[in-house]
Amino acid sequence: MSEPPHAVLAPEDIQRARDRQAIEQSRGRGFIGLRMLMLVLGPGVLVFLGENDAPSMLSYAATGAQFGIGFFLPFVLVTFAIAWVVQEMAARVGLATGQGHAQLIFARFGRFWGGFAMLDLIAGNFLTLVTEFIGIRAGLGFFGVAPVVAVAGTLAVMALAISTARYRRWEQMTLGLALGNAIFLPVALLAHPSLPAIGQALLRWGPLPGGFKPSSVTLMIADIGATVTPWMLFFQQGAVTDKGLTLRDLPSVRLDILIGSVLAALFAMAAIVATAPLFAHGISAGNFQAAQFAEALQPYVGPIGASLFALGIFEAGLVAAITIATASAYAFGEVIGHAHSLNNRLRDGWLFYGVLLGSAVLAGLLTLLPGAPLEEIVILVNVVATLAMPPALLFLLVMVNDRALMGAARNGVLGNVVGIGVTVFLIGCGLAFGASVVAPSWFN
Repeated sequence: MSEPPHAVLAPEDIQRARDRQAIEQSRGRGFIGLRMLMLVLGPGVLVFLGENDAPSMLSYAATGAQFGIGFFLPFVLVTFAIAWVVQEMAARVGLATGQGHAQLIFARFGRFWGGFAMLDLIAGNFLTLVTEFIGIRAGLGFFGVAPVVAVAGTLAVMALAISTARYRRWEQMTLGLALGNAIFLPVALLAHPSLPAIGQALLRWGPLPGGFKPSSVTLMIADIGATVTPWMLFFQQGAVTDKGLTLRDLPSVRLDILIGSVLAALFAMAAIVATAPLFAHGISAGNFQAAQFAEALQPYVGPIGASLFALGIFEAGLVAAITIATASAYAFGEVIGHAHSLNNRLRDGWLFYGVLLGSAVLAGLLTLLPGAPLEEIVILVNVVATLAMPPALLFLLVMVNDRALMGAARNGVLGNVVGIGVTVFLIGCGLAFGASVVAPSWFN
């Protein structure tokens, strides 16, 4: 009598099991062991620093230049608190189910709503990818780098990151690049900010200069879209799954998300502080792009500060291009049932890697077309991201409350109150934006 065949583990499962074993071996007796935290750290930091992308940093720069620090420093802190709530739910769903976001939407809501969510993601991700390459072009353009060289160099870095065919190495490389977002801190210091004024702005929420006008409402919504976007849900859930994390890691995962949100908020506020001198000196900067911001800031932060600002926009676009393209590849692979892991060998996951790199190539090439309306896209993308979040949050809230999916990890009363409150707030923002477009006279 022949013996039953043995199951053959896929290479991605073997690599994920090794990562899981390292985490279990490092689990200390305390609440969170330092070594275990370092092994778990990654998805939360990456998703937030990835969202501090080129259009987001340009939105923050425009905010500081047009309105100073009084209203928007505490406002940005609120948006990142909202983002933490959203990303914690997405991560918890991934830990409890071991499945990606797109895969669960199709399984839980059916093909129609799954297709709707995917269309929302694909359109938003592609437009955002285009803006990342706009930021990359503009940032490197300050140093005289030709657009085609900037785009080709970015694609080469992305190809290098995925060539390892190992999630852990990809994460370490991308995380190293993402921490470059801290470059906005020295730019803010070179602007010689008033520390008492910053403290007062954070402790006493000041009025919005000029009141609530259509332009200020648009910028407020763009800043919200700079912290909360649909692609973040797909990336966070896909990354914790790809990393092999489970509900046992939830405290460390929550801390990872908290560290990411705090770092991203700090760097975002630094961008606002860095450009606030333009507001103080009455310089109109409403339509500035990266190179123009750097040139305008040079009298106040010096040539080094201007160069660091331009380099920061390039770094923000590069990291976001990597993470957003990965989120698209995760979702695509989950939906069609093809291999969708950064632990896959290139020949096994060729379609996953093809979508990841192919979407970036297409977005990069679009920015090289002569006469393409690139400038008009940047702020608009963050606004669209905010408007697209309520449907994505409704899907997430239903899943995180599903007893069959989540078991004991489902939302409690407080989690639902906060989650529903965030959703209502974002719907209100969308309605305010619609009103500012349809009836701008209401805001005068």
